[in-house]
Parts: sequence; C-alpha cells; structure tokens
Amino acid sequence: MTRVAAIDCGTNSIRLLVADVPAEGAHTDVLRRMEIVRLGEGVDATGRLAPQAIERTRRVLAEYTAQLRELGAERVRMVATSATRDARNRADFEAMVLATLGRLPDVATGVEEAGLSYLGATASLAVAARAHGAADPQPPYLVVDIGGGSTEFVLGDADGVRAARSVDVGCVRLTERHLHGDPPAAAEVAAAEADIRPALDLVVEEVPVSRARTLVGLAGSVTTVAALALQLPAYDPVAIHGSRIPVAAVRSVSAELLAATRERRAALPVMHPGRVDVIGAGALILRVVMDTFGLAEVVVSEHDILDGIALRLARSEG
Repeated sequence: MTRVAAIDCGTNSIRLLVADVPAEGAHTDVLRRMEIVRLGEGVDATGRLAPQAIERTRRVLAEYTAQLRELGAERVRMVATSATRDARNRADFEAMVLATLGRLPDVATGVEEAGLSYLGATASLAVAARAHGAADPQPPYLVVDIGGGSTEFVLGDADGVRAARSVDVGCVRLTERHLHGDPPAAAEVAAAEADIRPALDLVVEEVPVSRARTLVGLAGSVTTVAALALQLPAYDPVAIHGSRIPVAAVRSVSAELLAATRERRAALPVMHPGRVDVIGAGALILRVVMDTFGLAEVVVSEHDILDGIALRLARSEG
C-alpha cells in the first residue's frame, strides 16, 4: 500500500486527492478536495495567465501542500492542463508551484491528459454499476472529460487506450467567447454550439467514436448535469457515480441551465458556487456530443484524471 498525493490543476479548478493505493484493486481516499480558482481566467483572449489567477491558485496550493505533508504522502505529483499549456507566461506559474509545492508541475499534453482521465474513469466503473444494481458497462468505452479549457475524448477497452484526441472546447473557454447575457441570448448559444461542432469533426478524424458501446462522462460539468437530472436534494457523489443519464434528460437540463439567470443557477441545491458561471457551456458541450455522435445515455463517473494521476503515480513511477 502506497500513500500518494495527486493534484490536478485545470482551467477552472484545482483538486487534491490523497489516497492509499494497493498493488492491485481499488484505492482508498484519505482526503479529496476541490476549489475553484479560475486559473484560466482570460487566457483564451490574452494568451497569458493573469497575476490574480496565479495568486488564487497559490493560496489554495499552499493549503494542499500543508495537508498532504501532514497526512504523510510518500509520493506527490501535480499535473497542470489546458490553461497552462496555452499560456505564454507559463514560466511564472511553474515558478510559483516550485516555490509553494517544492517541485515543478507536469504540464500534460492533451493526449497525456486523456490517458490519465481514461485510467481514472474506468478503474471503478464495474464496482459503481453494481452499487446501483446495474449491469457492468460494456467496452469499448468513449471517455469524455469536459474541462474548462479543453475536452478530452478517449476510446479504450480493458487493454487500455486505443485512440485519443484533445480539442480546445471547454466550459470556461466557451463562456468567455460566447455566453455573455444573463441568461445568454439564443444567438450566443447558437454561436457556442457552432464552435463545438468543428471540434467534434477533429475528434472523429482520430477517434473511431462509432465503435464505442458506452459513453463515460466525467468532470464537474457532467456530474452537475447528472445531479440535476437525478433531482438530488443536495450534491451526492455516491448517488452520481455510476449513474446512467439518458440523452433526453441531458437535453432538458442543458436547455434549462442556458435559459436560467445566474441567480437561478446559483440557487440550485447541487450547484457548486464556482460552477455557476460556466455550467451552461459545460452542459451544452455534453448535449452536443451526445446528439452529434448518436449516444443514447451517459454513464457518469466521479473518478477522473485525479484518480488516474494517483494510480499511475503509485504503480508506475516508484
């Protein structure tokens, strides 16, 4: 058993997982945290990470560093994704992380990010299905990880990843580009959807989506849509993990979120405060993916790149 600490720093959030990982089988969470820091605020327009965004991230990273040390993590890895890849002042961010965490972050390529997401998402799918009294999801899996700056598409089976593609369509990026009204106007939503579809054309050039038997959706946009579709009175990761949401429910939730004011979205009991501004775009991406590829339902995973980082760190890097 190895105690590891995984940190995932994306465009919208920074997350920490301290876990005990056995040589085989499921890992056990010791601590799991998520904070919205919006590291990618404005990066799509400026090409640079804003100083205030780096500072927000530093404050949370300092808390995480203290906690993982207190909990005795033997190995630590921080992976930074879309916003950092895109930034011209990436060196400023890396210097902050080195000073705070004591090591540099690994700035993952889109394909590396996809592989970690696939590993984390699929490791516990069968266990989650059985907890819901459902049959095991069937491979090949199409894992779709909707992030703030990018979305990863990975096709794989029991032997691992077969094909992957990352595209620069994410909930923060689309919101900043298109969804400015409160609620956004129909023309703004149409413009966002028009941004998504060419990206999906790029996906099918490299990923044989039609071979997938199960769509697996991850990250906060997908889990929030699932919580709303399930009409949960509060956010419940146990109820969400492994749930199956039909495309009709995804369409309904997406339409309601895009038609709602910010105040209305913020009042939803399952809504994390940091997702209020970007959830409409995230739900839209999921809906367009399912409609474009003719996918009847999505199996929702609470486990994602963060779990993949932890598993690979414990089993492949020591």
